[in-house]
Amino acid sequence: MLQCFLGLFSAVSLLVTVKGTNAVCPLKINPLKLVVRFNSSASADCSTSVTHQGMGWESTMGAVPLSTASLITWRVSQLIDWEIQPPFCYINYDENQCTVDLPVTIYKTPDSVSISTVNQVMMEGNQYELQCDIHNVAPAQNLTVNWYKGETLVNQTNFTDTIKRPVSKTSKLLIHPDRTDDGAQYRCETELKLGEAGPQPPPKNTSKPLIIEVHYKPKHSISTEKISQSDAVYLNCTVKANPAAVYTWHSEHLTEKISSSVIQSSTLSPGNYTCTATNNLGAESKVFIVSSAGWTTIWAIVIAGVVLAVLLAVICYVIYKIKSRQNSVV
Repeated sequence: MLQCFLGLFSAVSLLVTVKGTNAVCPLKINPLKLVVRFNSSASADCSTSVTHQGMGWESTMGAVPLSTASLITWRVSQLIDWEIQPPFCYINYDENQCTVDLPVTIYKTPDSVSISTVNQVMMEGNQYELQCDIHNVAPAQNLTVNWYKGETLVNQTNFTDTIKRPVSKTSKLLIHPDRTDDGAQYRCETELKLGEAGPQPPPKNTSKPLIIEVHYKPKHSISTEKISQSDAVYLNCTVKANPAAVYTWHSEHLTEKISSSVIQSSTLSPGNYTCTATNNLGAESKVFIVSSAGWTTIWAIVIAGVVLAVLLAVICYVIYKIKSRQNSVV
C-alpha cells in the first residue's frame, strides 16, 4: 500500500510545471524583454545547454513547434496585435517541463501634438489655461508631457492608463501671465519613456510654439521726478503698456495741448508738469518738478570763484616762503 502511494506521488510530481524565470528552468531568453514599434518585426532567441526531449515557443503569433534543437527563435514579421499575450518558451527535460515568459511592449508615437488656448489675448493678473492635445499614442502609461516656457521646463504630466491600444490624451497648464510674459512662447513636448529595452533616446514629439499676448496698463517706475532748469529741459514720460499708451500733459505753464510722451524745451518755466499715460486698462500719472536754476548757478559760480581765489593765495604764499628761505641761505 505504501509503495503504491509513493509511486502515485512520484508520478504526480513529474507533471509539475515550473513557470517564469525560476533558476531551476534551464532556459535562456535573449533579449529578456521586447519593446517594438507597431507594425514592425520582432524576434527573440530561446536556448538551453541541457539534454531535453523537446522545446518550443507558445504564442498567438509566431509559435514555434516542439524541436530538439538547442536554440529556437520566435519571430514575427509585423507585430500588429495590441492585445498580444506574452510569448513563452518551454522545455521538456528529465520528465519535467518549465517555461519562461517574454514580456512584449508595443508602442506608437503620436500622430500629432498641438497646443491651444481659449484666450488669444490675456490680461495681466488673470489665470488662463493652456491645452496640449496628443492624438493616438501607445502605451499611454509610458507617456510624459513636458511643458516649456521658452527653453525652461515649467511642468510635467504623466498618465496611469493601462490600455495597450493607442489613445488620445490631453494635458493642461494653468498660467498667471504678467507684463513680462507678453510675447512669451509656450510649447508642449511628448516623451515615450520605454525603459532600457526601448529606443534611446526616448521618442519625442513637439508642438508648434504658442506665442501669448498679454495686455497691461501703463506703470511708471517712479511717480515724481525733480529736474533743475537749464538751457534745455527734457521731460520723458515714455512708459510700456499694451495696448500702447496715449499721453496728456497738464500744467499752468503749458499753453497748448501736447500728445507726445516727451517735452524738450529751452523756454520751459519752473513749476509742476503732470503727464498721464492711458490705455483701455487704466491710467497712471507722473509729476515732473522743474526748479529754477538761476540762483543755483550764481551761487555755484561764486563758490567756485572763492575756492579758486583761496587756492591761488595758498600757492602764492608757498612760493613766497620758498623764495624767502633761499634768500636767507645766500
